[in-house]
Parts: sequence; C-alpha cells; structure tokens
Amino acid sequence: MKRKLFIYGGAAIALLLFSIVVSLSLGSANLPLSEVWRILLNKIPGLGSLITPDWQTTSETIILKVRLPRLALALVVGAALAVAGAGFQGVLRNPLADPYTLGVATGASVGASVIILTGMQTALGQWTVPLVAFVTGILTLVIVFRLAGTQGVMRLETLILSGVVVQAFLGAFVSFMVTLSKSVVNEILFWQMGSVAMRGWSYSGVVLPYLLVGTAILLYFGRSLNLLALGERQAAHLGVNVSRTRLVVLIVSTLMTAAAVSVSGVVAFVGLVIPHLVRLVVGPDYRLIIPLSTIVGSVYLIWADTLARLVLSPKDIPLGIVTALLGAPFFAYLLSRQKKRLSG
Repeated sequence: MKRKLFIYGGAAIALLLFSIVVSLSLGSANLPLSEVWRILLNKIPGLGSLITPDWQTTSETIILKVRLPRLALALVVGAALAVAGAGFQGVLRNPLADPYTLGVATGASVGASVIILTGMQTALGQWTVPLVAFVTGILTLVIVFRLAGTQGVMRLETLILSGVVVQAFLGAFVSFMVTLSKSVVNEILFWQMGSVAMRGWSYSGVVLPYLLVGTAILLYFGRSLNLLALGERQAAHLGVNVSRTRLVVLIVSTLMTAAAVSVSGVVAFVGLVIPHLVRLVVGPDYRLIIPLSTIVGSVYLIWADTLARLVLSPKDIPLGIVTALLGAPFFAYLLSRQKKRLSG
C-alpha cells in the first residue's frame, strides 16, 4: 500500500505542479512559461536573489494578484469536493454518490439566493453570502438526518431518499426565488453555476482548515470504509462501529462540501468523477483513494477553470457549466455500467 501511495502520489504531485505553472501562463494575457517560473521562483525566500526581475510589473501583478489566488481557490475547492465525494461513496457504498446526494449544495444555494434576493449580500461585507450559504448547507444536513432517523436508527436507503426529497424541495424553492428576482436574477444564477473568479486569498483560507482536518479524519476512517464495502453486518463483526463511522464520515464530508460551495457556488460532479477515476487506477482501498483524491481533484478543477477562462476569452464561462459538461457524460457512463453489472 505504501509503495502504491509513493508511486501514484508522486506522479499526481508532479502533475499538479505542472498544471499550476501551465494554468498560470494561460489566459487572455499570454505569458511565456519561463517567465511564469521566474516570477514564482523570485518570490521564494533564498531563491529570489538568484533571479533577475527582467519582466514587466503588469506580468507580476497578473500572476500574483489575479491568477494565483484564483488558482489557489480552485485547488482547495477541487480537493475538498473530491475528498467529500470519496467519503460519501465509501459510507453510502454507492459509486454514483457525490457531495450533493444529501442536498447540501442545494441548501447552500437557498441561503445564498435569499440573501441576494433581499439585497443583504453586503450586510456582513464580502462574507455575507458564504456565511449564510454555509449555515443553510449545514441546516439541510440536520433536516435530512431528522427525516431519515427512526427511533435512533438511520437506514442507508432512508437517508438517500430523504436527501433526494429535501434536494427536490429546496431546488424548487430556489427556482421560485429566481422567478421573483428581477435586477439580481443574473447574480443568483451566476452563483448557482459556480465560479472561482474574482476571489481573494482569504476565500481559500476559509476552505483550507476544513480540507486539512476533514481529510485527516477520513484517512483515520479509511480502514473502516474498506470494511464497510463488505457490508454493514460483516464490518460490524470485524469491529467497525458502523453507526459512528457513518455519522462522522457524513458530517465531515458535508462540512467540506458546505465550505467549498459557500465560496465557489455550486460546482457539480467533482465529487462524483474524481474518486471513481482514482478507484479505477489504484483499486478500492480508501487509504489510497482519499489522499490521492485531494491531489487529482485539485488538478481536475484547475484545468476545468483554465478551460472556463480560455474557451470564450476574455469572457469567462461559469466553472459549474464546464464541470457539468465534463461530468455528465461520465455520470451516464457510470450509470450504464452499473445497469449492465446489475443485469448481468
């Protein structure tokens, strides 16, 4: 297992570094790759004195104050959604599960839409929409848990069904608010379609603690998730506290999802596609899937955001549209594969 982690982890990290530098050099203002490297290395303590700053100040501003904060947010949001997806797929024992299964993203959309519709999006400064979206996302999880619980017992089928019901209701509520809005309809729709543009470093700082702590907790439960794949009864016989594992993993995965959605809007399919791709390459061991999903999720969202910047440059496409266009065909492939497996 350690050998696999070392090989695949090293390859994934190399791909991430390559993606960061290439993405930083692409955009409406084309910058040479060598110049991007020199600007970045010049800011590293100890190396800056070895590099002569012969580039224009505008190039440095574009890299360090526009593209780098955006790329950092794509990195942490992609990692958080991918790891959350791995947690959901492991605990729900369903490769088609993702961070939106329990309606958390839709719940966050409700909070953001209400704040935007009422014109209160600046009541607490730039953090008003993210804060309200985070709170409503967590409240959605509480409602789903209350609906799914029966005499202290939470069945897997009931939990998923409750999530679908709550998601459908909240989705209709968001659509209703869109019909009520006039001057802010574009703002609501843009938030729902997701974006990491025009965000500062502080937004990445919001997601990062949830990502680090959440990944560490899910790694701790990696062996339990492996045993859960055998079935709840078998896992319980092997010493897994099934109820506690399910509750902790669901809460941690939901917190990461809510934190990511609160700053980027709804970015779909990352939590579905990435853990499954990692599973196809390294196998079903969640002790490998979870750490590798953080890196591959970052790479995926970096390239998705790069496409969002380039396709209609200088105009941006909402990030959620790009991930949906990439993820929906993959979801259809998984669904057809699942049907063939069940029928065969």
